Amino acid sequence: MCPKNASYYGNRAATLMMLGRFREALGDAQQSVRLDDSFVRGHLREGKCHLSLGNAMAACRSFQRALELDHKNAQAQQEFKNANAVMEYEKIAETDFEKRDFRKVVFCMDRALEFAPACHRFKILKAECLAMLGRYPEAQSVASDILRMDSTNADALYVRGLCLYYEDCIEKAVQFFVQALRMAPDHEKACIACRNAKALKAKKEDGNKAFKEGNYKLAYELYTEALGIDPNNIKTNAKLYCNRGTVNSKLRKLDDAIEDCTNAVKLDDTYIKAYLRRAQCYMDTEQYEEAVRDYEKVYQTEKTKEHKQLLKNAQLELKKSKRKDYYKILGVDKNASEDEIKKAYRKRALMHHPDRHSGASAEVQKEEEKKFKEVGEAFTILSDPKKKTRYDSGQDLDEEGMNMGDFDPNSIFKAFFGGPGGFSFEASGPGNFFFQFG
Repeated sequence: MCPKNASYYGNRAATLMMLGRFREALGDAQQSVRLDDSFVRGHLREGKCHLSLGNAMAACRSFQRALELDHKNAQAQQEFKNANAVMEYEKIAETDFEKRDFRKVVFCMDRALEFAPACHRFKILKAECLAMLGRYPEAQSVASDILRMDSTNADALYVRGLCLYYEDCIEKAVQFFVQALRMAPDHEKACIACRNAKALKAKKEDGNKAFKEGNYKLAYELYTEALGIDPNNIKTNAKLYCNRGTVNSKLRKLDDAIEDCTNAVKLDDTYIKAYLRRAQCYMDTEQYEEAVRDYEKVYQTEKTKEHKQLLKNAQLELKKSKRKDYYKILGVDKNASEDEIKKAYRKRALMHHPDRHSGASAEVQKEEEKKFKEVGEAFTILSDPKKKTRYDSGQDLDEEGMNMGDFDPNSIFKAFFGGPGGFSFEASGPGNFFFQFG
């Protein structure tokens, strides 16, 4: 009815702004100032729309024009300051993104969005940084809100894909990256992410195939190559480190396996499989305290019967490790036969008998006497099936009166070597001893 009235366009712009429809409002505000360049409220509304949509520079121009028309206008003065603040937040965020200080970028975008609530660009940057910080639900929520309003937004599709990619849902992530590239074929970030995701998936699958086929050397190389593709993909890299640790354990490179599992739990401290693998490697290298610590962590997280038994086994081995290792004292394997234990005792008892070292220094004599006693203790336990069973099971030997504190190694020695056809030490003079066979 009256298409040339600037105030009508201005009023409709104000209404659209109240409805959050800033892009439509911007068109009306611009039309109002085209019809009447002296319309201050028209310039204010145009600036407010630009600012809400994230175009702070254009907003500054509109607020400057309003101030030229009314230099005392308090609203124009405040909005001009707000627009400059948004430009400053943008500048800081750009620098911090390059420095990978993603927390600071999120802070800057939150501040900027207080003045620019309809700016998709700020929301996308915030969402991308949230994803880089591992705050995937928040990042997905922001991207989903944008996609509900604009299902073809390539940046939002990229962020959805990025979240899935970092959560190790690589196949689904690729679908989103491909969709983003359909909307914007030149989307550089989506292109790089899609390429990395496909390469990571292929390398990991090839590594798994080589492992299943028993080609551990090739599997190690493939997992190592996969780890070099994208250091930002925390969850996938944690799995790759754990997989490589499993390969190293198969190759009996246990220290390397422990290091890989440690790297895995550094990336993902909830990764139970990595703790279990590292704990087993600790057990295999007789680092029982470390194994107990890992199994305790696992059992606190997942209280299963299997985990409870693993913890009990590690605690038992730790207890056993703090006792004397009688097998080591005799120099025999834990599966040694009765004859092998006897032969080992014969050899060690003769080697450490105090009479054999009577001419040595007092310090050496004391040390050899101690070793002679330990050899006797070891033989007493390991040559008796009942005592050996208790010892092997980690039970306390003192419980059945097996107190080794009052043990006499000479009586064991005489019982073993003495008697008809036996073997004993005899004195031929003061301080002189020789072996005599019966």
